Amino acid sequence: MSYTHLSVIERSKLEILHQQGKSARAIAKELGRHHATI
Repeated sequence: MSYTHLSVIERSKLEILHQQGKSARAIAKELGRHHATI
């Protein structure tokens, strides 16, 4: 199983979405990643 790290841009988006109160699953869907990655 291979994986890639979150990019700096993805991390920034993740931080903003988290501050907005979004769930990990909602953030994952927005970023196009699996929820376990978040």
